[in-house]
Amino acid sequence: MQSDAKSVDDYIAGLPEERQGVINDLRATINKNIPKGFVETMSYGMIGWVVPHSIYPKGYHCDPKLPLPFMSIASQKNFVAVYHMGVYADAKLMDWFTTAWPEHSTKKLDMGKSCIRIKKPEDVPLTLIGQLAKKMTPKQWIEMYESAFTRT
Repeated sequence: MQSDAKSVDDYIAGLPEERQGVINDLRATINKNIPKGFVETMSYGMIGWVVPHSIYPKGYHCDPKLPLPFMSIASQKNFVAVYHMGVYADAKLMDWFTTAWPEHSTKKLDMGKSCIRIKKPEDVPLTLIGQLAKKMTPKQWIEMYESAFTRT
């Protein structure tokens, strides 16, 4: 579910009450831990953290007018989603995350390429998401992105 909200606060205010708390907690956890240089914004109808054009003028290869996406959170119909492009692009980071998951959650990991799906808001492993958020700097993400997703 993509939101038409123009600001992060509007996005959260438009959520069902039972989802507002967990999205606020996720947002605060990520903002506390994400390395300097990433910028919080509305991106693709969800709360996102991006590498701004001021740091990476090329932007996103699919649409260079957009900043380079890195991480997002969303309240989807049946789950809370955390999207992290680093786990998609970096096998070592994916291995770390999947190994760390059982240390932070008793629930089975439900994950796609970059999407971590958590069915119940109370099951979101905030500490683990905070650790994940700090694992990659904008510079590291740009280097990985260019080596993995752009053609020369």
